Amino acid sequence: MRRRVVVVIFEGFQLLDLAGPVDVFETASLFAPEDGYRVEVAAVRAGAVAAHGGIVIDAAIALREVEGPVDTLLVLGGLKVPDCVDDRELVQQIARLARVSRQVASVCTGAFLLAEAGLLNGRRATTHWMAAADLGHRYPATTVDANPIYIRDGQVWTSAGVTAGIDLTLALVAEDHGHALARKVARGLVVYLHRPGGQDQFSTPMRAGTPRTEPLRELQAFIDANPADDLSVPALARRAGMSERHFSRSFTNQTGVSPGRYVERSRADAARRLLESTGHPLDRIASLSGLGTPETLYRVFRRHWRISPGDYRRRFQTQEN
Repeated sequence: MRRRVVVVIFEGFQLLDLAGPVDVFETASLFAPEDGYRVEVAAVRAGAVAAHGGIVIDAAIALREVEGPVDTLLVLGGLKVPDCVDDRELVQQIARLARVSRQVASVCTGAFLLAEAGLLNGRRATTHWMAAADLGHRYPATTVDANPIYIRDGQVWTSAGVTAGIDLTLALVAEDHGHALARKVARGLVVYLHRPGGQDQFSTPMRAGTPRTEPLRELQAFIDANPADDLSVPALARRAGMSERHFSRSFTNQTGVSPGRYVERSRADAARRLLESTGHPLDRIASLSGLGTPETLYRVFRRHWRISPGDYRRRFQTQEN
């Protein structure tokens, strides 16, 4: 029998908070048609509900008309959530449905609605890193951890910002049907089954922007394609035909990061790709990625990906197998 999932939406919800989890549930149902999922989209009032950005979704049923039992109650997030916590009917219906649901989950700032309904009292929870401090301030009975991609505390699940809803839903599929099915879904959607690291890797702009001028765009492409080359500021300035001072200033102004920081992140990316695609030992990975030594590889990889190179490779291989 398919598991019943009720997804709660409201005016201004985040569209990807809906699309990501629903695609995970529906893909799981393709692989396991007899015992997959049956997704229902509900709102305070049935009918057209506009997501943030104006795309309209049809809520098939009003929340007050949903009767139990429900397997999973999934509450979405969005920029309008701070306004929605004052919608008493929405909050009361979430609280009511939680009592007839096997488990409750939220995506992103949907955690505010769970907290307003009293479902996070005495629990550990997460939300979008930009909203975590506000969640903790508004709901002191909740222990807020801003870093995890998702948290399970008993039968209540919360997830970080936006795409973390996919991670959360894959975890739900793994819990319901085992890791083999969750792995097939992840591979079908071309996403991580277990994303390495936590939210803090996304909380600052780690990747540079695209330069406005063609010489610096070409240089950026050269850096990414040749991580083991001499990518020092003097060498890059010569290649760009600029003085070192002018090059450093121009690159930083046009990309938002210094040349040194860009090179380090590009090399960390190269190391990640090599860990995924080769069986090279770590000293070879360090050499090919331009990081030089295993010690530097370890330090830089931890700084950018919040995980050691060895642990990253093991997680990636587990997902692939």
